Amino acid sequence: MYSAGIQTLIGFFLISVTQAALLTPIVLGTAGDFTVLAKSGISTVPSSAITGNIGVSPSASTSLTGFSLVKGLTGTSATSTQVVGQVFASDFTTPTPSQLSTAVSDMQTAFTNGNGRLLPTDTNLLGGTLTSQTLAPGLYKWTSKVLVTTSLTLIGLPTDVWIFQIAGGLEFASGAKTVLAGGLAANVFWVVTGATTLQAGSVLDGVILGSSNVALVTGATVNGRILSQTAVSIEKSTVNPA
Repeated sequence: MYSAGIQTLIGFFLISVTQAALLTPIVLGTAGDFTVLAKSGISTVPSSAITGNIGVSPSASTSLTGFSLVKGLTGTSATSTQVVGQVFASDFTTPTPSQLSTAVSDMQTAFTNGNGRLLPTDTNLLGGTLTSQTLAPGLYKWTSKVLVTTSLTLIGLPTDVWIFQIAGGLEFASGAKTVLAGGLAANVFWVVTGATTLQAGSVLDGVILGSSNVALVTGATVNGRILSQTAVSIEKSTVNPA
């Protein structure tokens, strides 16, 4: 027979495993058609490299700065040498404005869904300072800022889901990175209420659902998506879709 203490630990472990198994991805809707989507603007310091579509709404194309846009013949989209994909803004020709409005609404719905998930696997892990941590799939919640100082390894299966629910800001220190060990970037969600900053040379895997600004400093990389309810700034950085 197990002692009461061991039985409690086994019970907690089984509950944690069950919760992780039941965790489902956050549905992005049409926001998932964009690698970068923002409400108030997207700026770049050339030369950045973005693969996939980018868009702004309700702000106009004047909030897309540093891209040297070339508008298409139909007026529904534009191109940029820094974007392997199309560029969209709310003042482009129909049906672009309504499509962007739907995508922004879906983005906000996705944030609300992620921010409202219950029964976290862990709360305020290590006070928000993550240094060479390895995390199993699950819902992780912080009531303050999260700082990734070196590496964050996510170990699991391609079907596993990680949701990081952060009430404060998120920062990756210079050179800090996520390491996917079996998981997929499309199933990693950073639900951030405060500002997100990726310092020089850092690498984040996953979908950023931010209610505040997202900033990529020189040489930073996002393998996933950046969906911001304010603005995104990209400084000589790389964004690849999940």
